[in-house]
Amino acid sequence: METIREHLAPHTWRKSSRTTDIGQCVEVALTGRAVGIRDTKDRAGGILTVTPTVWAGFVERLKTGDYDRG
Repeated sequence: METIREHLAPHTWRKSSRTTDIGQCVEVALTGRAVGIRDTKDRAGGILTVTPTVWAGFVERLKTGDYDRG
């Protein structure tokens, strides 16, 4: 059985267009089954995986500024 790490092929990882040269960001891999999140500076390190629904909720809260309110 294929693992999530194997499913997240190298070409699926994306960085934000706001990424700086010092690499202080995360990369995201979107698939139909999972969303992978990893540290840009440590790509061989761990991968956090969440469901597409959880990711969509996180992104929506970022857009509305909910995380900025403490």
